[in-house]
Amino acid sequence: MTTTQDRPAVAKEIGQERRRKEDQRLITGRTRWTDNIVLPGMLHMAMVRSPFAHAKITSIDKSAAEASPNVVSVLTGADLGESQGVLINAWAITTDQVTPTHLPCPIDKVSFAGEIVAVVVARTQAEARDAAELVDVEYEELPAALDLKKSANDEVLAHPDLGTNKSAFWKFDSLEAGTGSSIDEAIEKARTDGVVIEREYRQQRLIPAFMEPRSTVVDPTGEQITMWSATQVPHILRFALAATTGVSESKIRVIAPDVGGGFGGKLQTTPEEWLTFAIANRLGKPVKFTETRSESLMVAHHGRDQWQKLTLAADKEGNVLGLKVDLLADLGAYVSLVGGGVPVLGAFMFNAIYKFPAYQFNCQTVLTNKTWTDAYRGAGRPEATFGIERMMSELAAELDMDPLELREKNWIKHEEFPFTTVAGLEYDTGNYEAATALAREMFGYDDLRAEQKRRRDAGDKVQLGIGISTFTEMCGLAPSRVLGQLNYGAGGWEHASVRMLATGKVEVVTGASAHGQGHETAFSQIVADRLGVAFDDVEVLHGDTQIAHKGLDTYGSRSLVVGGEALVKAADKVVEKAKPVAAHLLEASVDDIEFEGGRFTVRGTDQGLAIGEIAAAMFSAHDYPEGMEPSLDSEATFDPVNFNYPHGTHLCAMEVDTETGAVKMRKYVCVDDIGTVINPLIVSGQIHGGLVQGIAQALWEEAVYDDAGTLVSGSFVDYLLPTAADTMNYEIDHTSTPSITNTLGTKGVGEAGTIASTPAVVNAVVDAVRHLGVNDIQMPCTPERVWKAVNGVGAGGEASTEGAAAAHFDPATGMEGTTDRTTGGTQA
Repeated sequence: MTTTQDRPAVAKEIGQERRRKEDQRLITGRTRWTDNIVLPGMLHMAMVRSPFAHAKITSIDKSAAEASPNVVSVLTGADLGESQGVLINAWAITTDQVTPTHLPCPIDKVSFAGEIVAVVVARTQAEARDAAELVDVEYEELPAALDLKKSANDEVLAHPDLGTNKSAFWKFDSLEAGTGSSIDEAIEKARTDGVVIEREYRQQRLIPAFMEPRSTVVDPTGEQITMWSATQVPHILRFALAATTGVSESKIRVIAPDVGGGFGGKLQTTPEEWLTFAIANRLGKPVKFTETRSESLMVAHHGRDQWQKLTLAADKEGNVLGLKVDLLADLGAYVSLVGGGVPVLGAFMFNAIYKFPAYQFNCQTVLTNKTWTDAYRGAGRPEATFGIERMMSELAAELDMDPLELREKNWIKHEEFPFTTVAGLEYDTGNYEAATALAREMFGYDDLRAEQKRRRDAGDKVQLGIGISTFTEMCGLAPSRVLGQLNYGAGGWEHASVRMLATGKVEVVTGASAHGQGHETAFSQIVADRLGVAFDDVEVLHGDTQIAHKGLDTYGSRSLVVGGEALVKAADKVVEKAKPVAAHLLEASVDDIEFEGGRFTVRGTDQGLAIGEIAAAMFSAHDYPEGMEPSLDSEATFDPVNFNYPHGTHLCAMEVDTETGAVKMRKYVCVDDIGTVINPLIVSGQIHGGLVQGIAQALWEEAVYDDAGTLVSGSFVDYLLPTAADTMNYEIDHTSTPSITNTLGTKGVGEAGTIASTPAVVNAVVDAVRHLGVNDIQMPCTPERVWKAVNGVGAGGEASTEGAAAAHFDPATGMEGTTDRTTGGTQA
């Protein structure tokens, strides 16, 4: 069977601005969110939650709720017993980590405001919520551990039975690790003949605030127990359910349908999922739980929440000598799925793009009576980038150097890659010079500096500040061996399969689970190019553990660089399988078969077959080589040998009204290097979204608790999310130094905007008023905080101003003290 007909070449897909396949069903309302799912006989759940941050449960009266119309059951932790399972921590960062037991519904004590104390099951959601109001719970309120620094000193215990709030202490020292010299000697040298900058920064608590509240439906009536959940991690969720409830993994099917955003906030295994699972099995009927928006803000895990004390040593010319980081990280009431490890990810990024000879990182994780924390877009990397980029700007100010010039003096040059950092990571590729040069040109850096000088000389009430953030990040969470060395409870591989259908179409199955990233589009482009088929002929399946039977899901900018590479390998196996079939049908030697643009041809002739024709021939199986199985379908599992390292330069101009404290963004430019770009349109969307989230941390967002441990920013009236009216147009571009750790040369992009933008904005705000004696303003930089900083009121409204003394905690000694920001000295 041969053909010589001319066929048009399939256009290359990688690099095209394809509109997302997913968007048609999303924007026309034809999608299926978890809360849309309706099953015959389905019941609804509502949660009774504690109003106290820390209290004993002395009694629960269920009688009024049980008597309410259409209430089927009211259950407490005591009623559920062991059947409810237990929530797991998958990343114990030390062998002696203190980890409180986390029951989905506690029996005798609550540890944060919003913790579940009872569950009402009714015929409708409204009836369940009404009845939940009638459950009468008596509490004996206990002292609550709320302040992070005081909690680190065990002044009040979040879990008295544990005897301490200190969960784990994790340290990295470059001298001990053999990656650098002594940090103490570097600091001492700089104190004698150089400069030492000491600062303390607050990473405020944030709420992921995804668009779709979390929802779970469990149907126990079939051969399997099927769970639909608005989750980023269906495969991990399935494993954790099986591991903690005693139900066989093969009997559990988890489906993540269309998921309306996550930002790390749905990278979690939740009490609500466990209770829906347990109660559906107990009652033998389908059960649904969907949280309210206020529940989502109150109890869906939070992010960030750290105190950072940084000490940077440099010589008088601005060459960095060493960096020391002392970190306090608030875990909240429990050690969540990977929450304990999030600060550790930052440990490898505080050194950033700079050639530090000495480095030390000390991290103390602390339990408090607040909502538990875990990954939030960037997960440890934004916190680290904020710290080092603020410090580099502080060093430049101390030395009266241009902050871009200082950074260039210390960054890794493009010809030095691959480069092993003082934190022990090998950066494979990068070109910080190119990205910065392009950003500087787009920004009009010199003109804006000149304008800034004119405004200062004129004493304008509205001052101009210029902020800089150069960054890199470790993303593509993997490789498995490295994660194992960090005591992470899972691997970093990803699985994919490519199915060649008889009609010439292609089904792609990926273990990566999308929640807005555009997987279906980007993966279609990759496979279309690899197999030479049309973009529209590729269908991508994901988010169902029965269809995608293996996978490790989506987080840490890993979908493309890990999951995409698995697809490449599976597609290449299809081609290799098809070659001998093509040779057989074309009556040629395998060695003479060439493949390009979706066609197999005999070298030196015009004889050829399309890959779809090979697939059809294998489907009919009338004529194929002896010893082969009649299938081209292939699968692959990819485990990277290294992380990958996108980088970029972000420049921000902020106008600050010194009379009112109001801030306004004048201009924002970013140039990111993410290697090979698969779809520029999707990349632009990812960067724009990331920029908004990072800028929002700098200017607006903060989760605030009162003295009793109640979340007072529990609605969008008080938790300030930016709208389109609050943001502006950004000028974005990219340079490209392809990664050498994957075939496509790609690097992660999902977190880049969030990581780089926060310090760029804060650096700009501080730069605008530095000449007025201000060297820090605590985030978010609200008008009140800016005004207080400018006017020297207190410590700048919790903002740090020149000469102000701020308390700090030293994890290495367990002692509190004060840092004098004028001299940089420390007193115990």
